[in-house]
Amino acid sequence: MSKESISSELLKSFQADFDLDPTNALAARAIFDQGINAVAEDPAVVKRHTFVFGQETSQGKPTAQKSSGRCWYFAALNSLRQIVMDKLNVENFEFSQTHLYFFDKMEKANTYLEYMIRFADRELDDRELEWTLPLGVYDGGYWEFFVPLCLKYGLVPKSEGPESFHSGDSYMFTKQMQERLYRTAMAMRRAKKAGKSDDDLRQMKNQTLAEIYNICVKALGQPVERFTFAYRDKDKNYHRLPEMTPVEFFEKYIGREELEKRVILVSDPTETHPYGRVIRKDIVRSVYEAPAAGGLNVPMDVITKAILASVKDGVPVWFACDAGKYIDRKKGIFDDKLFAYDQVLTPIGDFSKADRFACGYSRATHAMNITGVEVDESGQPAYWKVENSWGEEQGDKGTFSMSHSWFLEYTYEAIVDRKYVPEEYLKGLEEEPIMIKPWDVFCTSMLF
Repeated sequence: MSKESISSELLKSFQADFDLDPTNALAARAIFDQGINAVAEDPAVVKRHTFVFGQETSQGKPTAQKSSGRCWYFAALNSLRQIVMDKLNVENFEFSQTHLYFFDKMEKANTYLEYMIRFADRELDDRELEWTLPLGVYDGGYWEFFVPLCLKYGLVPKSEGPESFHSGDSYMFTKQMQERLYRTAMAMRRAKKAGKSDDDLRQMKNQTLAEIYNICVKALGQPVERFTFAYRDKDKNYHRLPEMTPVEFFEKYIGREELEKRVILVSDPTETHPYGRVIRKDIVRSVYEAPAAGGLNVPMDVITKAILASVKDGVPVWFACDAGKYIDRKKGIFDDKLFAYDQVLTPIGDFSKADRFACGYSRATHAMNITGVEVDESGQPAYWKVENSWGEEQGDKGTFSMSHSWFLEYTYEAIVDRKYVPEEYLKGLEEEPIMIKPWDVFCTSMLF
């Protein structure tokens, strides 16, 4: 047998090494019956997460994205709702997530088909086409998707755009739209080859968008055009708002300025891209006419200080992280010391944040809000309070506790008011952004 193959002798040597340490057999029996995490979880680490935080922001009732990839705008909407709660003097308020979901699907479908028109005459192994062809109308997104959707379509209370079966269970809903988009993409390629113009292809696009609209209405309901909203304030007084459009509601209770003053901070752990510059991901957008997704690249300590200042001022912070690492979903804990994998399995050794990011093992997979902090004796963050969108059954009624060491290892992006960012970095907002291709490591590891 060649040296490249696994031989029976090699397997026997592995078994001999395994048998040399009697704790391997003990761990094997426990893991076989209970699973790796149950055996590796450290109760002393769990005990340190008291869910008591010295500084907290206002927070509404728990929200649930259910079986969908809508975390990015659940977190975005939840980061803004305290503004409405204060203006209306209410204990709780929830925006309609379905309202934005409808238009996000429509916009992504339009953007996708515009790219298919642009790339219609390219070979299938063209790198840009190869990357965009499978996209369609995926659930995931960024703050940069959220802002233009708000500006264009406004916001409404949850009562005006309630959840449906498929808003919370998006697989088949999205799959059916994907099939029609892929069909049209391939038909456009044949039409382009047959000599059809871009105007001809856009007629095909609009016919397909009519199908997407049809499916969205059936799965999510008809979008509201005008509405009134009745509520009782904290003092139990009854109020009814005058009839308005979603855009009017957004402009009155949130406002363009509130979104424009916030800056997107990202941190490239590989240090491939310079700090103090905006990095934009070419082609990555929801609304076609909006800028591509991107953020101001800064060190993690800048992000930490900005979030700390925001929370102390009572303003929650949207952030994106790798939520699948070192997590106990039921207890609601994020902690990089939570599981002693080195002890019950094999030592991991040197595997830095930069390496994890570069090879794709760790990436931004989920967005939530930081709504509180517990500091240590030196005033530095020790634990962060996190508002999740996985329902009240997870964590402490939807709230998670996150160690600061976990935050540093697995957080990649945050949205803060620009007043919390040092001027030396803000200058980068005025410079020409660095455009990166979708296959750039920084882009692929920041797509969720």
